[in-house]
Amino acid sequence: MRVIAAAVLDRRGLLLVSKRAAPDVFYLPGGKPEPGEAPLDCLQRELAEELGVTVATAEPFAEVRAPAALEGVPMWMTVFLARLAGTPAPAAEIAALRWWPRERTPRLAPAIRDVVIPRLQLAGRL
Repeated sequence: MRVIAAAVLDRRGLLLVSKRAAPDVFYLPGGKPEPGEAPLDCLQRELAEELGVTVATAEPFAEVRAPAALEGVPMWMTVFLARLAGTPAPAAEIAALRWWPRERTPRLAPAIRDVVIPRLQLAGRL
């Protein structure tokens, strides 16, 4: 499964979202690209649909290969460090958003907990 995601960081921490299908599991915002869709185009589309924002800037950060939290299938996730234009608010299939670690989350998706957050910490971003 291919996923494009944004690591959005500010003074509140790392922006995470949960989906209506699994409201107790938090992920990075983003989603699956459509056939032939470029990664940045996917990121723009997904963040507009899910959070009502646009991507002001995005730079490649990490390629993560891990099992998908819900589907249990192999996942290849491209993570961009992104800055947003606009104020994110849950829309489409998004149930909630949280700023980690400032706001506690019931459960982090394993790829976020075990790979993305440690890499952000190692890079001095968190």
